[in-house]
Amino acid sequence: MKSWGEPTPQGTQNPGPGLFNTPHSIAADAKGNIYVADRGNRRIQVFDSDGKFLHEIKIDVPVPPDAKPWFGNQPGAQAAVAQSGAPWAICITPGPNQVLYSSDAFPGRVYKVSLDGKLLGVLGKSGRQPKQFGWIHEIACPSENEIYVAEILNWRVQKLVLRPNSQTRTSTSSNK
Repeated sequence: MKSWGEPTPQGTQNPGPGLFNTPHSIAADAKGNIYVADRGNRRIQVFDSDGKFLHEIKIDVPVPPDAKPWFGNQPGAQAAVAQSGAPWAICITPGPNQVLYSSDAFPGRVYKVSLDGKLLGVLGKSGRQPKQFGWIHEIACPSENEIYVAEILNWRVQKLVLRPNSQTRTSTSSNK
């Protein structure tokens, strides 16, 4: 048995490795590396199976000017940036070509990322319609182009079949 990490001290601007603020999801790759969705610090920390820090992944995608929250007041520019890309749920596909999926609450997107942190794709926005999301709290990714997202605000699971070479990038969505 092992454990590692400590809470991020309040007011810390650039927390170091192993400091966590709302660790919200966890996944492992085929090599046994552990990916921790460090939501409050807006990053995914990657460790080997013994807890040695390897690297971090930050998802920095501009917030669309027309982005709206699922409910509540429109966040100010600084709050919007602080929420964008903050990982609420993560999953890693099975091999041989593993990728990571991550979600945020605002602006309500799913991100496809290589295991070394390169952004491969973005889809969705906050809302109630198919391919819109209300606080994704879990993602399952049985393959690179099929994901399931569980949302707490919409009380549903959506199945998304991705078609990376198509214009829409997302071809089906289901509330079943």
